[in-house]
This record gives sequence, C-alpha cells and structure tokens, in this order.
Amino acid sequence: MKATRRESTRRRHARVRRRVKGSAERPRLAIFRSNQHIYAQVIDDTEHKTLVSASTLDKEADLKTGSTAEAAATVGKLIAERSLANDISQVVFDRGGKLYHGRVAALADAAREAGLKF
Repeated sequence: MKATRRESTRRRHARVRRRVKGSAERPRLAIFRSNQHIYAQVIDDTEHKTLVSASTLDKEADLKTGSTAEAAATVGKLIAERSLANDISQVVFDRGGKLYHGRVAALADAAREAGLKF
C-alpha cells in the first residue's frame, strides 16, 4: 500500500529527529510549514523548552501572505535576530520532515545570512 504524503512526511520527520537533538549549547531550530504559514522555534530538548519563536503570523513580520518564499525569508531573519539577542548563535536545523527546498530552504538561508550558524 502506498503511503500518503502526510505519512511520508511523518516518517521523514521521525528519521531526522532520531539524529537531531537540541542542547543548551546548540538548540534545535525546528520548522513547521503549513499551506498558509511557516513557523520556526529554537528548542532546548534537554529542558523541553522553546527559547525563541517566530512565524508569518507575528506582527513584526508585517506580511500580506505567509505562503511565499519571501515570507519564509522574513521569518528566517526574524528568528535569527531573536536568537542572537538571546545569546544563541549556533543551532542544529530540523526541517520537520519537509524537503529542503522552497520555503524551508529560504528560511534556512535567511537565518544563515542574518548570523545564525548551522
């Protein structure tokens, strides 16, 4: 039986999460991409706490639509600025089971350009 797209994403995410763990020194930058928005969180997995978050729904993002690569790049820049303000400069990237392409890649590239290392 062929797996659905959602099931394939879930399997990829489980495979990535087996290897990617966030710590206090290098927290995990987790991405969630829906059809209309994109969300990013910097998570310390040892404490089970979200340290920083950003999304296309934030007032600071000031976006008309959240489903474009430009919107994702804005969120990437925003998450990097907030992380650096909280003394977080290195993270491990968790693409959330999504392919590293399009909005996910745009967010990651913008975060790197804004000074986040991963």
